Amino acid sequence: MADQEYRVAPPGFTREQWDSFQEEGMLMIENALTDDEVDRYVDMIDAASARSEKYDPSKFFGPQNIVEKYPEFAELIDHPRHVGFAYDIYGELLKMHISQIFLRPRDSSHNAWHPDGARAVPYGVFVNELPLQIKISYWLTDLPESGMGNFVYMPGSHRSQYLDAYDTHDSVPGERVLKVKRGTMTMMHCNTWHRVEPNNTDVLRKNIFLAYCPSWVCEADRHQCSPEWLETLNREQRIIMRSYDSGYARTKPAASEFPLFLERESQADHDNFGPEHVALHRRKRMTTVERFKMEAVEA
Repeated sequence: MADQEYRVAPPGFTREQWDSFQEEGMLMIENALTDDEVDRYVDMIDAASARSEKYDPSKFFGPQNIVEKYPEFAELIDHPRHVGFAYDIYGELLKMHISQIFLRPRDSSHNAWHPDGARAVPYGVFVNELPLQIKISYWLTDLPESGMGNFVYMPGSHRSQYLDAYDTHDSVPGERVLKVKRGTMTMMHCNTWHRVEPNNTDVLRKNIFLAYCPSWVCEADRHQCSPEWLETLNREQRIIMRSYDSGYARTKPAASEFPLFLERESQADHDNFGPEHVALHRRKRMTTVERFKMEAVEA
């Protein structure tokens, strides 16, 4: 049993949720946030945008690396509401890929069809089953109708490296327009093809986006974090930011970074995969999604 300074891994995917995520490329959890939690995040976004010289209420605003730029958002790095889902995929090498605020006012701007990540040689070339990035979204505004800056995606498209509508904003048969209630949390497979509708209303769409990846995939919104800021974080937050001096440390983190979390059920610092003589930071440790796959084969 590991020292009690370590935290047990927060809850993540149920088997049914994982199967749905793998089928759709998207998972939606309504009422993930309470009204009070939504109000608090909205207040945080409003305060952060008011402090930014780049904020223009009439234009899209989407600052990155918000967990460092606006330290009040640092709690989201390892928030138990969502981090267990990312940990189920990336396990001990979990890393924050990007953190963002999105404010979408009435505006004709929109995103064309695209997947997240690399384009010329997409992630799907290297792994066509697991996402090399998962994007977690907090929806803080009611979007009951289309034309409100809605997120649009093609269910199941994460299995395809190409979409005929790529780099267009064309409506495609089978696409799904997200019409969400505030307080909804979504999780998207990075290979899922998606776009964003223009906002033709006076409703200001507000979101928080948090993406995670394996530690050896390059981060999207920073090179290294401020050492002074890192000192303000708890152990798990600091590890998940993966601000290393050595590039190869992203593939082979120091022994002090293990375990990131204890096993949920056993609360052990490792599982029974591999011989006991191998040091903890070099031991193979199964992720939850690996266990799901093993259980499916055995069934």
